[in-house]
Amino acid sequence: MKRIAFFILISVVAGCRPKAVTPINDLIGKIWQAKQVKEGTTVVYTAGATSNVRPGYVNFRLNLSQADKAILTDLDGRPTTGTWSISPDNQRLILENLTPKPSGSIGTVEFYITATPTEAELHLLRTSESRKTGNSLNEYLLVPAN
Repeated sequence: MKRIAFFILISVVAGCRPKAVTPINDLIGKIWQAKQVKEGTTVVYTAGATSNVRPGYVNFRLNLSQADKAILTDLDGRPTTGTWSISPDNQRLILENLTPKPSGSIGTVEFYITATPTEAELHLLRTSESRKTGNSLNEYLLVPAN
C-alpha cells in the first residue's frame, strides 16, 4: 500500500512540472503580409477583396527575416525600422527602438500572439491603440509575403 501511495505521489509531482517553452523566433523569422485586418471588431481589409474599407493594408509588411532587425511597413506604406524580440513565454512580439517613432509611441510597438504561429499564419493583436487607425486596437492575420 505504501508503495502505491509513493508511486502516486511521485507521479503527481512529476506531472506538475512546467513544460519548457520552445522559442518561436525561427518559425516567425520571415517577411509577413496582411491577409486580414480588423480595426476593433470591424474587418477593414481582406487580401484580394475589391471592397476593402482600408485598401492601404495591401502595403502592410512585417519583416522579421533578420534576427537583429525589424521593419514594419504600416498601411500608409512608410517603413519604421528597429529590433524585434519575443517575450520569454512566446505570448508577445515586441518591436523596439523604431525609427521614425510611430505616432504616440516611445519607439516601441507590442503585439499579443493570439494563436500558436505556424509556417503559414501569424495571428497578432496590437497591445495598444493605433493613432493611424483612429485609436483602435488592431488584429492582424498575417501570411508569408510573396
